[in-house]
Amino acid sequence: MPDLRKDPIIGRWVIIATERAKRPDQFSGQSQENHVEKPCPFCEGNESSTPPEIYALRPKHTQPNGPGWDLRVVPSISPFLRIEGELDRRGDGLYDVMNGIGAHEIIIETNQHIANMADLSEEQVVNVINCYIDRITDLEKDKRFKYVLVFKNHGWVAGGGRVKHSRSQLIATPVNPKRVKEELIGARQYYEYHERCVFCDLIKQELASKDRLILDIDGFIAIAPFASRFPFEVWIMPKKHSSDFVNLDMQSRFNLGKIIKKVLMKLKKGLNDPPYNYILHTAPFRRQKLGYWKSIENDYHWHIEIMPRLTRVAGFEWGTGFYICPLPPEDAAKFLREVEV
Repeated sequence: MPDLRKDPIIGRWVIIATERAKRPDQFSGQSQENHVEKPCPFCEGNESSTPPEIYALRPKHTQPNGPGWDLRVVPSISPFLRIEGELDRRGDGLYDVMNGIGAHEIIIETNQHIANMADLSEEQVVNVINCYIDRITDLEKDKRFKYVLVFKNHGWVAGGGRVKHSRSQLIATPVNPKRVKEELIGARQYYEYHERCVFCDLIKQELASKDRLILDIDGFIAIAPFASRFPFEVWIMPKKHSSDFVNLDMQSRFNLGKIIKKVLMKLKKGLNDPPYNYILHTAPFRRQKLGYWKSIENDYHWHIEIMPRLTRVAGFEWGTGFYICPLPPEDAAKFLREVEV
């Protein structure tokens, strides 16, 4: 019989469709689009193919926008939001409108032509984490912005485009995204009733049961969430409570890089390099506003969500807000635990 499961953070219901379930080894990455790839604009030596860099990790003897770098950040060539201008909040009858102000940056994670972050070294993954922190910290200074979302689209099906070069994206927004707000509100309500962080309670339960635990190393865990929306969905969380990703100390950044690489390698090896999205959810910027998210440092817990694109969202999901997952997360976790990397 199908299982209806409720997400303990935002109250979203998920159907674990056991009657449609496949065995874990029957899932495999979808074929990527075949095409003749033009010279990669993100490889070393092709710096003139991108807008001028905003940020880079490079030796001091090298010149900006030239070779010799390890990681670069450039503005998106077709940004969703633009940094120039004022918000100009206004009403149009019952509709709220503002200018499309924000920042949209591309984080080029390596100078080598590598497609999957799983194939970067741990040191390179740590460089990416350091970059995320530096860019979020810098964008927080702009009072127009309330949130920065970091995300990755790997593979054609996941929106990764035609260029097979490992990169992340970062978008700063003048409002808090709805998905993040749902987590913030759910976490606050749980805290007000229990005086505990819902994420911390979740981590304790998953460590105790181990049914959905994939990895537990150096202060971080990776789990298949109880109410998984997608087969092989993985959450990575710090075991020590923290609301702000940018507060990671240097040792924790190395440890996070290690678990991210291990999870991505397990997905690549076990599922034949599937397309995936990952997102970083961290606390929003706290601006001066009386009573606004006043308990957030105690009730919210940053985390990374990784979602392989092995199924499609269809009419029922769009119409109801339910997700249908054809694989119990317990089976997904067991499968990934057993993938050797």
